[in-house]
Amino acid sequence: MPKLKKTASQMVADARARIREIETADLIAMLDDPDVVVVDIRDPRERARSGYIPGSFHAPRGMIEFWVDPESPYFKDIFGQDKTFVFHCASGWRSALTTATLQDMGFDAAHLKEGFSTWEQHGGPVARDAD
Repeated sequence: MPKLKKTASQMVADARARIREIETADLIAMLDDPDVVVVDIRDPRERARSGYIPGSFHAPRGMIEFWVDPESPYFKDIFGQDKTFVFHCASGWRSALTTATLQDMGFDAAHLKEGFSTWEQHGGPVARDAD
């Protein structure tokens, strides 16, 4: 097996050292703020299986850079708003990498430090789609 120059966990640690991380309790307190947009970057099957933060916007991780770029044909208007964007995944790894990449692009973003995995345990509301 080839030796990697950098492991995924090293990449996440590097990203976390330079991005804004939001604690779960703090994001729960921010949910009613109309200037905060929670962006769920998990796979649609993850959202269906475990639920999602009510009012969150779903954006597949593979499209984020294109959806936030106003010059991209895939740009989504929601990302053109003057709001605070908080990205999340299940455990905070994918959202840390995503937030670092968006920051490199000049897009102001933060991420949910622990991800969705402990959201309910902290008392965060969860929405589920009807079967």
